[in-house]
Amino acid sequence: MKFFVSNPPHVLSPVTTRRLMLNVVLALVPAAAMGVYNFGLPALLVLLASSAAAVLTELLWQACTHKPLRVDDLSALVTGLLLGLTLPPSAPLWMAAAGAAFAILVVKQFFGGIGCNFMNPALAARAMLLISWPAAMSGYVSPGADAVSSATPLAQNFGWLDLFMGKIPGSIGEVSKLMILAGLVWLLATSTISIRIPLSMLAGACLTGWALGANPLGEVMSGGLLFAAVFMATDYVTSPRPGPGQWLYGLGCGALTILMRHFGSYPEGVTFAILTMNALVPLIDHAIRPRIYGHKRRERHA
Repeated sequence: MKFFVSNPPHVLSPVTTRRLMLNVVLALVPAAAMGVYNFGLPALLVLLASSAAAVLTELLWQACTHKPLRVDDLSALVTGLLLGLTLPPSAPLWMAAAGAAFAILVVKQFFGGIGCNFMNPALAARAMLLISWPAAMSGYVSPGADAVSSATPLAQNFGWLDLFMGKIPGSIGEVSKLMILAGLVWLLATSTISIRIPLSMLAGACLTGWALGANPLGEVMSGGLLFAAVFMATDYVTSPRPGPGQWLYGLGCGALTILMRHFGSYPEGVTFAILTMNALVPLIDHAIRPRIYGHKRRERHA
């Protein structure tokens, strides 16, 4: 009989990586379904190309490096699906596949695999695509139209109902705020994420927009801010430990997004805002450390 010895603590929990990733996939279904409904077959093909490329890249990497095949943990599927939902429906399929392969191979596997990447793989891939092929990444399509490009939603005035329901041009998964909120409810109900980061990110965006003289609600309802606050900024690996650091992180993500929108060269700044805060997470965790379990806080003597 063999005994396996591991370091404490020994905690038995039904929560697994696969279950957490499955919850995220289920939370993304409403936004993905609405994106396909709005933009049709091109949107579906982009999502399939991105998801399939991510899963295949991880499978090939693990096979070539003789590592255990763990593609069934669904983390690669989540990365591919997240990337696809941030792309315009007019994006070429090869570009979606290239971005997904970059996310898995360069950002995730080259740094040690799941749990070791220092930035969000899907957002890093989107940044790479945005820098490499800016024209293709900014070719927004109006819902119901056949490849008719339109200006970014940040540059036009739309009705509140259109913004909320998703009857606007934009990326596949970011347009319908109703479906994004439905995903948020599922993630909160299943305790997959906490409300700290989404709420603080929206608060940071509203406060910064108000300080700049913009409409705070308009800043939240337009672009990919709400989608990123729910699905991107809450990534376990690239966000701070649970506690006060998450509030600071979320505020920074929201504030930087609005500042980059108003003063940056790109119309939408949420991608680079979150990536910037990803790089600052080690400093946040170092500065704001949780109380050691079992230790009392030091009492100050008068």
